[in-house]
Amino acid sequence: MKKIILNLLLTILLVSTFSCETAKEVQIEKEPYKFDWDAATVYFLLTDRFNNGDKNNDLNFDRTAETGPLRNFMGGDIKGITAKINEGYFDKLGIEAIWFSPVFEQIQGYVDEGSGLTYGYHGYWIKDWTNLDPNFGTMEDLKEMIDTAHGRGIRILLDVVLNHTGPVTPVDPVWPESWVRTSPTCTYQNFETTANCTLVENLPDIKTESIENVELPEALVEKWKNEGRYEKEMAELDEFFKNTKYSKAPRFYIMKWLTDYIREFGIDGFRVDTAKHLREDAWSELSILAHEAFKEWKENNPNAVLDENKFFMLAEVYGYGISGKRNYNFGDRKVDYFDNGFKSLINFEFVYDAEKDYDFVFHKYDSLLNQPEMKKVTVMNYISSHDDGNPFDGARQKTIESANKLLLTPGMAQIYYGDESARSLEIPGTEGDATLRSFMNWEDLSNPETKNVFDHWSKLGQFRKLHKSIANGTHQTITSEPYVFSRSFNKDKVVIGLELNEGKKTVSVGEVFENGSVLIDSYSNTETVVNDGMVEINSPYKTVLLAYK
Repeated sequence: MKKIILNLLLTILLVSTFSCETAKEVQIEKEPYKFDWDAATVYFLLTDRFNNGDKNNDLNFDRTAETGPLRNFMGGDIKGITAKINEGYFDKLGIEAIWFSPVFEQIQGYVDEGSGLTYGYHGYWIKDWTNLDPNFGTMEDLKEMIDTAHGRGIRILLDVVLNHTGPVTPVDPVWPESWVRTSPTCTYQNFETTANCTLVENLPDIKTESIENVELPEALVEKWKNEGRYEKEMAELDEFFKNTKYSKAPRFYIMKWLTDYIREFGIDGFRVDTAKHLREDAWSELSILAHEAFKEWKENNPNAVLDENKFFMLAEVYGYGISGKRNYNFGDRKVDYFDNGFKSLINFEFVYDAEKDYDFVFHKYDSLLNQPEMKKVTVMNYISSHDDGNPFDGARQKTIESANKLLLTPGMAQIYYGDESARSLEIPGTEGDATLRSFMNWEDLSNPETKNVFDHWSKLGQFRKLHKSIANGTHQTITSEPYVFSRSFNKDKVVIGLELNEGKKTVSVGEVFENGSVLIDSYSNTETVVNDGMVEINSPYKTVLLAYK
């Protein structure tokens, strides 16, 4: 009898010991959060269409003509962005950088583009690089917005234009021939017919290839004098050209004006518009000046410095795709923009790749970005934008799939305002790119269906922010059905399951986490333990986001 009791006690002890070991939390040394441009989630918005923070600046320069649908100023401004930063809106989405459309002073008149009159609400029709458009706000507004973002660890990308001025209107004269060409219009047959031409009719092209000294346009001089800042601007230009030894060629004037925003406000990076329409060495020159300005700002503002990251430059090389790796092919020559000042290029290929299944997309980007020539650079993926007329899910019928593919694919991710709220991209009565640019649908976020969409984007965005392995790590498929995969980067490991069944589910983690590891599913905020390479999750969701607790 004693022997039986002894054996029973021994059995209970062994079972108890095994259970404790199974549930024993494995001690893991986690890497602290560290910002990394290569893994950044960027939120892109049109300043005029995002949020109206100051209704007093909605009308300027008598911009009262009746325009085509969605081709007028609608009131969004810099203060509106600041308000949403303060609300924590970007934090909820895991946003690490904000890219907003240009806020430089726009042409005052309108243009008839055939689909109705259009004002420069989008910010790409610049009249004066040294001033902000009052519809967008003031220099003080810009400083407050940048400081507020930095206070939350969010970086700022300034959208810059070096290729062209704004169109000519009855109140906006053309710049001198020494500065711009007004013909021919680009035909995109080769490098010459892409770079030394106007993008479209009536969009004067800056002669960025010129090395000749030029005087300032008389209209700009007169404007500065009327505003009482001519002497100040001229003194700064004289100092710039004296220090840099550059000729007074058109591109160098503009480079000075652009880098002033870095030196003054601590801008973290440039998103460069129409990059392929200039000789690539111009971007190398801008990069050098931008890095110097950023270094100077850091030296002058040591208490405001976020980290040791260098100035970041992102290029819009329209039509570039990751399959070309480092090169863009003009037909008669290939250009490596990564070797000319840029850390990242916008990847126009992703909207087409997103039509494929998860496994294809994730393996493709894992493979390409981990090739030796791409190790020190990256690409930025998107599913919709302000000028891509072929977005993935233009009808907003696949909002969950869109989030999964965009936020879980290796590389940078660009959320276009309204991706996370299913803002319509098909507006009746609009023509061309205007349909992509409706005002942010804030009112829809109170709807349960839209809130569920936002919550999904939010959970993925926050998980992506904390786990750099998603953007930088090595991809491995664990099971095909249901689709479960892992990413590993340095000490960071995650396992993600997509389109699972609701309720109780068993998910394989392969050999990523050892038995006994205590994990947290960030999607449902549920704790679980690895047993025989599996975990059990009981949640009403179809997604699991697993990492060490």
